[in-house]
Amino acid sequence: MAVLRDLMNLHGRRILITGAAGSLGRTMVDTLAELGATVLLVDRDAHALAQVAEDLRSRWNVDVFCFETDLEDQAQRARLISTVCDSGEGLHGLINNAAFVGTSSLFGWAEGFAGQKVETWRRALEVNLTAVFDLCQGFAPLIANASGSIVNIGSIYGELGPDWSLYEGTAMANPAAYAASKGGLLQLTRWLATTLAPKVRVNSISPGGIARNQPSSFITRYEARTPLGRMANEDDFRGAIAYLISDMSAYVTGQNLRVDGGWSIW
Repeated sequence: MAVLRDLMNLHGRRILITGAAGSLGRTMVDTLAELGATVLLVDRDAHALAQVAEDLRSRWNVDVFCFETDLEDQAQRARLISTVCDSGEGLHGLINNAAFVGTSSLFGWAEGFAGQKVETWRRALEVNLTAVFDLCQGFAPLIANASGSIVNIGSIYGELGPDWSLYEGTAMANPAAYAASKGGLLQLTRWLATTLAPKVRVNSISPGGIARNQPSSFITRYEARTPLGRMANEDDFRGAIAYLISDMSAYVTGQNLRVDGGWSIW
């Protein structure tokens, strides 16, 4: 009979995660390192990547490799795929965590529907969906050889429409491109799950709202609408990623795990 300690053990496994220097990415890679994985960190911020790598090595004494990559650039994606595949070291898991989330100052992003721009729409789909397709396609042979796992990080807004009353009086946005790209990502997860089976498992996680210094009015409204009565924090995702990337979910594929405090059950 298997024991949980062995099922969640990632020693000897190499796992690549994109968006590794972001808030959620840092928590996920720390979880992987705690479980013993060799981690391959991908982000466009080289300085932040170096800081994450140093922290992981000192905390968990694991092997860490950094790849400065802008996933919006197809040539850089191709270089990343080539470098990892040509290393001869194999790959046991892929976590597609990087996302184009924009800012209030980005032209054609934090606007009403009439003001959202096609150019910005394309940028969001390139990072949030096309890059994931590209990486999954490029790394699939390696992951299949290891009978490994792919985890895509989606969003509740890949399944649900926005409640605009939450945003009243704030500069926050919920652009169509973000929702459409995350919705496409969830369907890509299901498509890949049947296409890459039985050698590769493919699942997704859909986070709810994560507390990141949003306006107090938004937080109050959001929490009032959430059964667990609060927004998420990064640590809420440790168990989800550990479960889906490890052998604890060895008979799970094509699933979307909502980590949203119950938001989506209304």
